[in-house]
Amino acid sequence: MRRPVDRRTVLLGAGGLLVAAVGCSRSTPTGSRAEPASSGSSPRTSPSHSAPSSAPSLPATTVWQPNRGDVEPAVKLRAVRVVEAIGAWTAGQGGAAAAKRRVAALGAAPSLVDQAGALLPSADEAALQVVDVQYGGILSDSASVLVVCRQWVPGRAGGTTVDVRLSRARPEWTVTALHPAHPGAAASSLPAAARQALAAPRIVLPPAAQADIRGGGVHASVLRALLELSGTYRMYLSVVRSGHPLDVFGTSRPSDHPRGRAFDVWQIDGHAVVDPGTSRRLVESFMRDAAAAGSYNVGGPLQLSGGSGNQFFSDATHHDHVHVGFTS
Repeated sequence: MRRPVDRRTVLLGAGGLLVAAVGCSRSTPTGSRAEPASSGSSPRTSPSHSAPSSAPSLPATTVWQPNRGDVEPAVKLRAVRVVEAIGAWTAGQGGAAAAKRRVAALGAAPSLVDQAGALLPSADEAALQVVDVQYGGILSDSASVLVVCRQWVPGRAGGTTVDVRLSRARPEWTVTALHPAHPGAAASSLPAAARQALAAPRIVLPPAAQADIRGGGVHASVLRALLELSGTYRMYLSVVRSGHPLDVFGTSRPSDHPRGRAFDVWQIDGHAVVDPGTSRRLVESFMRDAAAAGSYNVGGPLQLSGGSGNQFFSDATHHDHVHVGFTS
């Protein structure tokens, strides 16, 4: 089913997965594939979100900045700053009380910390890197912003995707709720396609998406399409199943994501979908190949002709990623 204009859905979850740092100046955990941070400008090292010099086990991180192609960048920035304030802290500043003080300093509601879930692990210090930020939906007076994160605490690396809800206000949008991803436990056994997707070097998965596939809840049609597309493209996924709104944003229609029948791609062959400098030919080629791989519902920044019925769609929500959905 075609998504309505300016309505739709980004991810993560799963502590304990060893992952690599994004945009870090220090060494990163081994045995993992890292995504570059989604940003429209040169990254800046953030003292407030980096490990102190006395704790070299935590990587240095960069402050996320919107891309020049972003729609309503202030909305994304507001969501990200709240997530960063909760999910990163220096030694001795752990716990809910300290997190509430950091959130209050931003002018946001301290009670948001009570909804932080996996974003606020029990640890003396933490570093957090925002990998990507995409819309789960953007309307005139409300928005869903999916903040894809990697997070490190002493002795452990992981991450989560947070569905941040906002409402329009003055002078800036107000964060009203946080919905961290809940990918669930790993399955005792996986089909071959799931194991291949997890191991494929050209399918770059953030922590929650990895956990989704490890949990066995991702449909075979999604796995087959990922493997087929990886023969041509290097894909950086933002969200698969968890961390996405349950319904198409602004409607009561169930989204394909929570049912394990969709995935979103924010970067193709090293080029961010949102960036105006990214070749439109590359994005169009990927969207058409996704349809050829079996997707009935391909959304992105381009309104393409052809296809079967309303196979292609575009709106403000999908200016920053390509959505690939399946009926079964």
